[in-house]
Amino acid sequence: MKVIPKVYLNNSIRDSVVVINRFSKQIAFVLDQAKLVGVVTDGDVRRHIANGGNLDDKISLAMRKDFFALPVTSDLKTIRENFSKRIRYIPLVDESGCLVDVADPNGNFRIPVHEPSMIGNELKYVTQCIEENWISSQGKFVSEFEFQFENLHYNTNALSVSNGTVALHLALISLGIGPGDEVILPNLTFAASANAVIHAGASPVFCEIEPDTWCISAIDAKKLIGPKTKAIMSVHLYGQPCKMMEIQSLCEQYDLFLIEDCAEALGSKWNSRLVGTFGEVATFSFFGNKTISTGEGGMIIFKNSKTAEKAKILRDHGMSKDKRYWHEVTGYNYRMTNLQAAVGVAQMEKLDLILDKKRKILKEYTQKLNGVKGISRLPFLDKKITHSNWLFGIILEKSSTRDTLIKQLLGLGIETRSFFYPLHTMPPYRRFKRSTDLKICNELSCKGLLLPSSMNLSSFDIDFITKSIVDILKEYG
Repeated sequence: MKVIPKVYLNNSIRDSVVVINRFSKQIAFVLDQAKLVGVVTDGDVRRHIANGGNLDDKISLAMRKDFFALPVTSDLKTIRENFSKRIRYIPLVDESGCLVDVADPNGNFRIPVHEPSMIGNELKYVTQCIEENWISSQGKFVSEFEFQFENLHYNTNALSVSNGTVALHLALISLGIGPGDEVILPNLTFAASANAVIHAGASPVFCEIEPDTWCISAIDAKKLIGPKTKAIMSVHLYGQPCKMMEIQSLCEQYDLFLIEDCAEALGSKWNSRLVGTFGEVATFSFFGNKTISTGEGGMIIFKNSKTAEKAKILRDHGMSKDKRYWHEVTGYNYRMTNLQAAVGVAQMEKLDLILDKKRKILKEYTQKLNGVKGISRLPFLDKKITHSNWLFGIILEKSSTRDTLIKQLLGLGIETRSFFYPLHTMPPYRRFKRSTDLKICNELSCKGLLLPSSMNLSSFDIDFITKSIVDILKEYG
C-alpha cells in the first residue's frame, strides 16, 4: 500500500514543505494524532509567506480546514464523480474522521479485486482499426482473434460474439436446446449461466456443488437427470476446473450435450487438457474483469463444424452465407466489433505472461494463507489441475467473519468480493427444479471471499493483503 504524505498539527510549515517535496504530490494531509484536521498545498505555503508569515510558523496557520473528504466505504463511482480540476486528491476517512487512504484520479488508492492489463499492442491495433476505417463487425482482427482461439484449443471451430452471456445463449440454441428441455447447471454460479438457458426457452435445473472444487457435482447431477434433460453445463468457477472426466462420462452415459462455461477459466486445465475442449461447445467471456478483456465480448468454440456454421448464421441476423440480405431463419445481432477483436488479439499475444503471473499469485497466496486459523479451505489443487486463478477464493470457518473481514480490508484499501448467491435463493429462479440438498452451495456462498487477483499485483501487495487478513482474523477471533 502506498505511503500517504502527512504531517501533524504540531509540525511547522517548514516540515510540510519537506513532506510535499518528498512525495511530489503538491499536497500534504494534516493530522491531529490519526484524525484528519486539514490539508496544505504548496500554494497555501506560498500565500502564507506572501502575507508575512514564515516557514517556522505552525502548520495550523497555513492549512485549509474546509477540505473535501469522503467515507472510506464510498464506492468507486462516487469517488470518481467527485474528482475535478480543483479536487485532484480525495482523503478517505473512517467513522471517527481518521485518515485511512487517499484517492487520486488514477485509481491507485485501492487494490482492486481485478483490473485489465493493457500493456501490449492494444492501442496500436485499435488505432489501426480507426485509421483503416474498419471499426464495426468486419475486419481482419475478428478473424485473427478467432484463429488464435482455434490455435489454442486444438481441433475446434471458434466464433466471436458480443459478450459472454450471448455466447451461452447462442451455444444453446445452436444445439437445438429450447422449450421443454432441461439443462443441469451448478447452483453456485453467476446468473448469466441460468439466464441463457431461460432465454433459450429451456429450464435450468440447479445442482449441488463439490466441497473441494466448488464446481458441479457429478453425483448430484446424475440424480437430476430425467426424460427432459438435454445437457449438463459445467461452470469452471473462479478459474477452478470441474472434474471433467466424471462429467464427460455422465454425459456420454445418458447421451447428453456437455456445455462448458469457461467465462472465468481461460487457460485452466484438467489432466493437462484445456477446459473448453471436453464439451460439445464451450463459451468464454472478455468482460473488463476477465483473464483477458475486450471491454465486452465473448467466444464460442465448437467441436462440430456444422453446429458452428449454424451458430454463425444465427449470430448474423440469420442471413444466408451465400445470398446477401436473404434470411432463412430468425437470427440475432451477436457480432463482435473489429475494435473489440483488436484488443483481444493484443491480449492473446501476452496470454502466457498473464497466466504465468496469475499462477504465481495463486502460489504466493496459497503459501501465505495455508493453515491460517479462521480459514477452512483454499482453492483445490492437485497434480491433475492447472488453475488459471481468475480470482483467488478462500472459505472462512465462520460466515459471521466474512462481512467484518470485507469491511476491515476495505478500510485498509483492499477490495474483496463475496462468492455468488446460490441461484435458487433469488426470485427469478425459485420455481425451477433443484437438488434436494444444497447445503454446500449455501455454506460456501456465506463463507466464501474472493481476494485481489490482477496480474498487476506485486509480492508487496500480496504480503500486505495476507498480513492484513491474518491480523484481522486474530483480532476478531
